[in-house]
Amino acid sequence: MTTGDPVQPPRRIDRAGVVIAALLAGLAAVLVWDAHGLQSTAMYGMGPEAMPVVIASGLALLAIGNLVDALRGNLPERESADPVRVVFILAGLALLIGIIGFGGGFILATSALFVTTSAAFGRRAVLVDSAIALVMSTLIYLAFDRLLTLSLPAGPLERLL
Repeated sequence: MTTGDPVQPPRRIDRAGVVIAALLAGLAAVLVWDAHGLQSTAMYGMGPEAMPVVIASGLALLAIGNLVDALRGNLPERESADPVRVVFILAGLALLIGIIGFGGGFILATSALFVTTSAAFGRRAVLVDSAIALVMSTLIYLAFDRLLTLSLPAGPLERLL
């Protein structure tokens, strides 16, 4: 008896997907454990431990979804790894840490990360990306600093604002 559909081979468990799900669940557990160690200064309502728990909840949901898809074999085929892209992103993270560490501030640090990440994804318009990054990171800085009154690392550009 044929239904007209070609027979699909059974999908196998994606081991890498299971490992990724376990790592996500582990990271969620570490966040919750770390959040319980924070000193709560709030007399009522939420304290500083609330946000890590919210993020951990999201990571746990991602871990569960990833695990289900990995066990069903529904995860998409992965492309071959390109180490140059990984190096670009790692360089961007190193620049972010270095710029903030040496007093360069949030705007320059996030701009460097934005430009290196866009280059890692194949974009070669460095000047345009730099302009976009500077505008976006300036707007983000102003939103955090002026609207939310949350401090971000300040550098020479932030002092001009």
